[in-house]
Amino acid sequence: MPSAVNAAVAQQTAAGSVPSTTVGTTEGAGGGTGGIYSAIISRNQPIISIKEKTYEELHKKCLEKNILYEDPDFPPNESSLFYSQKSPVKFEWKRPREICENPRFIIGGANRTDICQGELGNCWFLAAIACLTLNKKLLCRVIPHDQSFIQNYAGIFHFQFWRYGDWVDVVIDDCLPTYNNQLVFTKSSQRNEFWSALLEKAYAKLHGSYEALKGGNTTEAMEDFTGGVTEFYEIKDAPKDIYKIMKHAIDRGSLMASSIDDDLGFSYGSAPRSNIGELIARMVKNQENAQMTQSTVDYQGMEERPAWTIVPMQYETRMSCGLVKGHAYSVTAVEETIFKGEKIRLVRLRNPWGQVEWNGAWSDKSKEWDSVNEAEKIRLQHKVVEDGEFWMSFQDFMRHFTKLEMCNLTPDTLEVDKFQTWTVSVNEGRWVRGCSAGGCRNYPDTFWTNPQYRLKLLEEDDDPEDEEVICSFLVALMQKNRRKERKLGANLYTIGFAIYEVTALDFALCTMHGTKHHLQKDFFLYNASKARSKTYINMREISERFRLPPSEYVIIPSTYDPHQEGEFILRVFSEKRSLSEEVENMIEAEHPLPIIFVSDRANSNKELTVDENAGKDGEKTQADEKKRSSTKAHEETEEQKQFRNIFRQIAGDDMEINAEELRNVLNNVVKKHKDLRSEGFELESCRSMIALMDTDGSGKINFDEFRHLWDKIKSWQKIFKRYDTDHSGTINSYEMRNAVKDAGFRLNNQLYDIITMRYADKNMNIDFDSFICCFVRLDAMFRAFHAFDKDGDGIIKLNVLEVNCFMTA
Repeated sequence: MPSAVNAAVAQQTAAGSVPSTTVGTTEGAGGGTGGIYSAIISRNQPIISIKEKTYEELHKKCLEKNILYEDPDFPPNESSLFYSQKSPVKFEWKRPREICENPRFIIGGANRTDICQGELGNCWFLAAIACLTLNKKLLCRVIPHDQSFIQNYAGIFHFQFWRYGDWVDVVIDDCLPTYNNQLVFTKSSQRNEFWSALLEKAYAKLHGSYEALKGGNTTEAMEDFTGGVTEFYEIKDAPKDIYKIMKHAIDRGSLMASSIDDDLGFSYGSAPRSNIGELIARMVKNQENAQMTQSTVDYQGMEERPAWTIVPMQYETRMSCGLVKGHAYSVTAVEETIFKGEKIRLVRLRNPWGQVEWNGAWSDKSKEWDSVNEAEKIRLQHKVVEDGEFWMSFQDFMRHFTKLEMCNLTPDTLEVDKFQTWTVSVNEGRWVRGCSAGGCRNYPDTFWTNPQYRLKLLEEDDDPEDEEVICSFLVALMQKNRRKERKLGANLYTIGFAIYEVTALDFALCTMHGTKHHLQKDFFLYNASKARSKTYINMREISERFRLPPSEYVIIPSTYDPHQEGEFILRVFSEKRSLSEEVENMIEAEHPLPIIFVSDRANSNKELTVDENAGKDGEKTQADEKKRSSTKAHEETEEQKQFRNIFRQIAGDDMEINAEELRNVLNNVVKKHKDLRSEGFELESCRSMIALMDTDGSGKINFDEFRHLWDKIKSWQKIFKRYDTDHSGTINSYEMRNAVKDAGFRLNNQLYDIITMRYADKNMNIDFDSFICCFVRLDAMFRAFHAFDKDGDGIIKLNVLEVNCFMTA
């Protein structure tokens, strides 16, 4: 569950249902990191298309063969149940027809009273389902209703979920885990109704297992049902008009849930006690936050400070009033009624257990209902039945509950007195350890390496009552796939973001050839953020509303600590037109020298480039070449002559050296530099250099090729020493961005990620050998590309031979 990190004020430092054109899969095929697309994540957006067979194809195949579907990706065995240890009890997987007579998918419509929590701590998920049943259009999107145990039954069902920007269709069989012929997990209040149990199974498949659903935030499931944006309120700090906000949210189809802090913090996912529950509780241990302990790290003087870790999974604490601490409730209605001549505000909630209700004022059997006429009772759907649903006064709600979560289909749901269209842009990205996982602003040496997203607010809001020139927008940062990766030890990261204004001068400093470049470390040392998330918190998504003047900004999403690797999506909702995109460097090099390949085509290309001023006459060209050679020899210094003589002694008459000879030369030179702590070059590294510099395929390099390599190594050595501040013979992988820039290269984020993964060690350090190898490869690749880029348009076409030449460059 979420643990919050308080964000101190920045100090100015020195620095409707869709046709089922669906696919049977549990994963979306969305774009890779850095992709961007716009338009609201619509409930009418079609399902993505990928290679797996669709539900319709699988269903048709089963009917033709007269067989019941068996899901190979989520089999009816222990692997689909738990990942932490084996089950202490034996569960039997059964199809509904084996559990009861006359099974039905939905009886009398899917509604909130159909859901009863089983022995799994996923009340957060069930509370979201109860909210979902209040919006029939959304319900039909998630739960296609054209499914049945009667007509065309083949043991196959499907459900649809929003996953990080795409709608995916999850296909399952109808085998469900049972104990003594009773469903172990979610069940309906009617024994022969199975839509809720099958929906839970599809959601478990989406995340890898049933155990993966233990503990979570209601908003997580709400977002997966809607593609909406969530907001999170501490009730004690809620705005004065929170009742109106709740009322409008319900009226506009938002999903809403609430919970109560226990004595230590915030917890979801408790389960009612039972014999099976006791066994499962011992088996499914909470692996996220075993104990509520305060961090022992000293955060004194830091801008960002961690607060209490918010709760682990645990059993409920039932209060005398009937409410349960550390438990998620669905908010199913917000109404007003007349009581003793005065208006009173009421809130209706539902416990997903299907039992255990509030017993105070306005509870099912309370005396307050005696003063309400029958017509009003019918309007408010008041029932005296132990079904987990109850009314309470808004005043009692505010007194007892501590958290309120809303999932809005669009951000304007919470705007009490107005309704307008919002637009959204979605950027996908990732934090890569050692490269772009820089942590929060407490880590200034690495914070600037985090992914950066440019936001341009173009138009002010249309609000005649607001005299300020302001743009309203909402930023939502969501980390991806952490629940699914729990079995690999993954937990939710503590995440947040900061927003900086970028002035015209800043743009001039970070712009080259019309391209916006990654803002450097100094920018963040000398500029305070204009806005930021209130907290760093370990929730799947954190969102915040902002009002800033029209201008250009940069958003920096980050984890609290550096070196934490993961994927995310960043959504920006705005009332008016805005532009949002990832800050990416253009891939380029300063004045790459020409290179000659074996390939005739490349060779001819570069003859024009290298000698474009030479005449077409062959004799003149030859004469010019002799003249240049003569001048070159005449200009050689005494040191260069000695260098040539040494090379001749090593190379012999053919004036070429192989990898082993190159290693001897380089290591002898490196040893003379006492200030450079290095064990020298590995033979494999020298083989790579030979392969990259060798243009005639001989496996050796000649004097000119070696001199070019040596001149480069000398300049790169100076860069390495500049960043090897502790004289350890290594540089931190985060410094590679600056080192690459100093060497005259411009790379995008993906290439920086590749460099880190290829050349950094387990401690995210790069030694001198790896550093030089990296730069040799970069230099050779740019030279090779320019050799083939005949017309200079940045695009090349290669035949098979040229591909081989290019790959060895």
